[in-house]
Amino acid sequence: MADAGDVRRIALSLPGTVEIDSDGFDFRVAGKGFVWSYPERLPGKPRRIRTDVAVLYVGDEAEKQALLLGEPTRFFTAPGYADLPLVMLRLPEVDTARLTELITDAHHMRADPQP
Repeated sequence: MADAGDVRRIALSLPGTVEIDSDGFDFRVAGKGFVWSYPERLPGKPRRIRTDVAVLYVGDEAEKQALLLGEPTRFFTAPGYADLPLVMLRLPEVDTARLTELITDAHHMRADPQP
């Protein structure tokens, strides 16, 4: 079971990571976000920063769909994210080894120049 502290520890261990001041967590590399806390928006309610859910960059639609379909208890998407290569990860549903893999992959995809 992972938490926001694990996200912070893992993200900051990766080269070039910058933490952006936020109500939750927000990490970037090469000026691009790779993992941040989920800004939940429910109809009729103010936005709420969820530090128990991480938004992760996944690179493309195929990877996004693979995660959403393959691990539906861990990953989900939300309105406003449909056309973006991002998934939401329920942190209590993942161990730190898997979280490290996911954050490291997101970091590498954003740090490396995209064609």
